[in-house]
Amino acid sequence: MLDPVMITEVSPRDGFQIIKENIPTNDKVNIINRLIDCGFKQIEVTSFVHPNAVPQLSDASEVLKRMRRDRDVIFRALIPNLKGLERAIEAGVNKVKLMLSSTDSHSLHNANARTLDAMKDFPGISRSCREAGIKASGSISVAFGCPYEGHVPIERHIMLCEKYDEIGITDISLADTTGMANPYAIKGIVKTLREKFPHFHFSLHLHNTRGMAFANAVAGYEAGIRDFDSSIAGLGGCPYVPLATGNIATEDIIHGFEEMGITTNIDLDAVLVLAREVQQRFPYYASSFLVKAGKNSELSISPGGQRK
Repeated sequence: MLDPVMITEVSPRDGFQIIKENIPTNDKVNIINRLIDCGFKQIEVTSFVHPNAVPQLSDASEVLKRMRRDRDVIFRALIPNLKGLERAIEAGVNKVKLMLSSTDSHSLHNANARTLDAMKDFPGISRSCREAGIKASGSISVAFGCPYEGHVPIERHIMLCEKYDEIGITDISLADTTGMANPYAIKGIVKTLREKFPHFHFSLHLHNTRGMAFANAVAGYEAGIRDFDSSIAGLGGCPYVPLATGNIATEDIIHGFEEMGITTNIDLDAVLVLAREVQQRFPYYASSFLVKAGKNSELSISPGGQRK
């Protein structure tokens, strides 16, 4: 019996942030509500960055105010600093995710500070989260390759995990922000970090920039990862990565794992309906194999080799 996986839907944050045209707040809320109905137990609903940095997410508080809260779902938000945390707590999030780059070059573009300088608020954020009774998780972006520095040494990841450990944050997302990862690199980094930090909970945040995301997900699963981020219709991309493209499509990773006998506990049919609507609305930003080809189970081949 293969272990099930948890899929965290991140399109309301990572997916929407890259879209240039304004998405009305009610449309965002409707999509989040429909994602809740699909069965996701954790959704990254927005980011509390400065509105000038990501104008698309300037309605973060209003989105949380309007969306449904009638299910047992963890609503996560990305935060860059203490001010972002204050806004997130006021809006009623269940969990926050800290923004951190593995390299100084990407950090200067993404957070206007070198990596360790970007962590200066983290001890206070961790303490405030404990006092407020909300969960805090960390991230390591461009973990499998930086667009400015290339390969990121494993020693860098170990050092950042040690910094997280010092402040009591042991739930860490390893992000292939650039889509530069391959299964060998995924296995090597995940294996090393899980052995070095056995008390940590690691997850993978994969982008499909070069078509490697599902292979990387399987490699991550084989290395012990059971928690994956994805974005419906493959929306997403970091504004500070040249030629960035979207996350692995939620429908693709669900279908792939379920075909392998790995349970996700997500309603794939409902996800596909929503993904097709999202792709029609944002065709330039979407990228999904399943939207194009459908599920394996939808195919019916006659004895003569013709599709019925």
